[in-house]
Amino acid sequence: MKRQIFSPDHEAFRETVRAFLAREVAPHYARWEEDGIVSRDAWLAAGRQGLLGLAVPEEYGGGGDPDFRYSAVLAEEFTRAGAAGLAVPLHNDMVGPYLAKLSTDEQKRRWLPGFCSGEIVSAIAMTEPGAGSDLQGIRTTAEDRGDHWLLNGSKTFISNGILADLVVVVAKTTPEGGAKGLSLLVVERGMPGFERGRNLDKIGQKAQDTAELFFRDVRVPKENLLGELDGAFLHLMGNLPQERLSIAVSAIAAAEHLLEATTRYVKEREAFGRPLAKLQHVRFEIAEMATECAVTRAFLDRCITDHDRGELDAVHASMAKWWATELQKRVADRCLQLHGGYGYMTEFPVAKAFTDGRIQTIYGGTTEIMKEIIGRSLLS
Repeated sequence: MKRQIFSPDHEAFRETVRAFLAREVAPHYARWEEDGIVSRDAWLAAGRQGLLGLAVPEEYGGGGDPDFRYSAVLAEEFTRAGAAGLAVPLHNDMVGPYLAKLSTDEQKRRWLPGFCSGEIVSAIAMTEPGAGSDLQGIRTTAEDRGDHWLLNGSKTFISNGILADLVVVVAKTTPEGGAKGLSLLVVERGMPGFERGRNLDKIGQKAQDTAELFFRDVRVPKENLLGELDGAFLHLMGNLPQERLSIAVSAIAAAEHLLEATTRYVKEREAFGRPLAKLQHVRFEIAEMATECAVTRAFLDRCITDHDRGELDAVHASMAKWWATELQKRVADRCLQLHGGYGYMTEFPVAKAFTDGRIQTIYGGTTEIMKEIIGRSLLS
């Protein structure tokens, strides 16, 4: 089915992204995987190409267009290229809105130009060793010391954790407030007491630097409070639908790409004297995955349209994230199976997609949390 949501301008942007990936990412990606981190040059190149800060006002160096369809195009093409290491969607869709919407004019002038040029790589730090989806379990604290906050605690599983120059940290500023006593503080590279642990060894997304972060008596200036004091919960809840939609967009793109690659493979690969595609079981597998992808794509495109209108709620974003990421996981497993022994070889893209995509049902809110949000909305 022909998609209806994109204009010629969006498709022209798609060609720009593809050209960027072919020129600046594909030739270097194997080395980044070995190094466990992306070159900073790639971030600067993305900035020069205008791929960073798509929704940031032009006066700060951004694209000046809040149309999420451009972000969707970018996420789809990065996914199809297998370029999860260069976490541009995270930078744009998950950190960007906090800086663009919550910053004061002074903060915008300080941070947004570098954010858009690639000189400032960003991260958001919520998850802790003892607290994931449960914000009430956060133990990182920020004490009011007059002209600064004294930040203590640790975070883990932080994407861009090694490269990040600017980290939006969720910390407890009112201890007795529970989830309603949390604030967002911006910690910058070089602040005394801010330390990074090891680059974590993951089963997939090897080029994506994921780290532990430690804060030991970090003096965070008062002017680095982002948004309202004790307002982090509402700020986070307001941006989570876009974060989850962005993950879902990547998920359906990955499933479709795997299906395309596997369809080509079963047409070429022979068993028992004929192509695998001639076997009824294989045809049924392809038919089932194609149908599931088509139905999911229709729902995701509707969610993208609703989000651009400001109408996507947390429940439907949770539905999109749950369904699309679980589909991605299921399709990756079935496509690997159809590749047989070759599917288990790292030189085949399906093997990399299998390990890279496994995190999708976990970060941004697990499948179980998504179901809880949906169920609670229907039954409370």
